[in-house]
Amino acid sequence: MKRPAELLRAHGLRPKKEWGQNFLGDPQVLDALAALARLRPGDTVVELGAGLGHLTRALLATGARVVAVERDRELAPILRAELPGAEVVEADAKSFDLSAAAAGGKVVVCGNLPYHLSSPILFHLLDQRTLVRRAVLLLQREVAERVAAEPGGREYGVLSVLVQHAADAHIGLEVGRHAFTPPPEVDSSALVLEFLDQPRAEVRDEARYRKLVKTAFAQRRKTLWNALAPLEGGRAALERAGIDPKRRAETLSVAEFAAVERALSGSSASASGSSSASSH
Repeated sequence: MKRPAELLRAHGLRPKKEWGQNFLGDPQVLDALAALARLRPGDTVVELGAGLGHLTRALLATGARVVAVERDRELAPILRAELPGAEVVEADAKSFDLSAAAAGGKVVVCGNLPYHLSSPILFHLLDQRTLVRRAVLLLQREVAERVAAEPGGREYGVLSVLVQHAADAHIGLEVGRHAFTPPPEVDSSALVLEFLDQPRAEVRDEARYRKLVKTAFAQRRKTLWNALAPLEGGRAALERAGIDPKRRAETLSVAEFAAVERALSGSSASASGSSSASSH
């Protein structure tokens, strides 16, 4: 397959800077990404932002069924022409519904994501986590490190807690900027997410859990007692969950955040929980 620059020239195209298009053409990196996906023949892999199809080709070589999602209408015809074995879907990665591709099972998700869309796409994957077995996402290195960070460090934050509530996260590969056309201004890392069959800890309301985590980290230098002051019932929930209010958000584990969320539900949720339990 032609290198990205050659392929773009052949079709009279240029990378769309405003769309964050940085095409990956290094064969070794592409093969390594496909290997991280651990695909087998018969698996379905959804590639978000298929671009010119270089990663698509590496994924097809595994024998998996490949659904290539690309919103750029100038690139979709290139994908169809170069890679007839892939199912090309013209759609936006940050709103793509995985259910049709999953067909009642689970898919693997891969993608070289535009840096400015990485958070919305991650949150969209979390919303569809029951359909995803594994994800291999090429992200700006700092973002990947934040997602995979452990409690207690500067990198640990909102993305760490919310993603690790649903998945095990680790860095699978580091990729220098010169592997891309055009080279971005930062280096990248492949984030590998192994989605759990059940969330790491019980929460009663997903939206409230996200709001709690975002509020706790909004002013991360503050103690939890001060950081959660704007959240109705936040301080009382800390006490009910047995969390020292002098701690800071970056020291709480996923399970501890979940405990505060359950405590936020208050006595009414506890009462409804006990009544529903007695009715079974």
